[in-house]
Amino acid sequence: AKAQGGGMLLALLGWISSCVTTFVPLWKNLNLELNELEVWNMGLWQVCITQEEGVVECQAHGSFLALPPELRISRLLMCLSNGLGLLGCLLAALGLEGWRTCEDKPGRKRQLLLGGGVTLGMAGITTLVPVSWVAYNTVLDFWDETVPDIVPRWEFGEATFLGWFAGAFLAAGGLLLACSARSSSTATPLAPACRQAPAARGLAGGHHLHPKNADLVI
Repeated sequence: AKAQGGGMLLALLGWISSCVTTFVPLWKNLNLELNELEVWNMGLWQVCITQEEGVVECQAHGSFLALPPELRISRLLMCLSNGLGLLGCLLAALGLEGWRTCEDKPGRKRQLLLGGGVTLGMAGITTLVPVSWVAYNTVLDFWDETVPDIVPRWEFGEATFLGWFAGAFLAAGGLLLACSARSSSTATPLAPACRQAPAARGLAGGHHLHPKNADLVI
């Protein structure tokens, strides 16, 4: 039960963090040396400029097809991760021992718990892949020697680190839930053999219990 509770808590934290990572415009940061009073932040959906006065101006990306390949695919993968995370949490919640759902069917509860754990693991992978891909391209662009030093370069944003934590939480939570489902299946004792009904036992052993009646029949 403790493993299931811990796995569910990690899964919820990972799913919420993944949703936040998807929509905040903090995947990349850019500080302009010519104008240090402005900070540019880029996300999957928009670009924001933060000025010294605290004014934030955001503008959505003009066209989906005009985005770099890593941003286009990251959009799809992050949305897929959010959907898988929600589905995994729902399946795992139905399979927890504390819920009364399918109490008379322990095998069904184990299947729900195992399915939720596997789905959460897939959600973790679909979160780690786009975040790591964008981070990798950011490192390549930062150390590109063909670009003059005067040109400002993008750096990691806060959403990059949040996405890594989200993917790790989702994967760890799914692993705990899947392992708890397997351990509960091995610990469940075999169902006892069905006992014979009293009437059937009486009929089967009637000639032993009532020999006089047997003589009368003869």
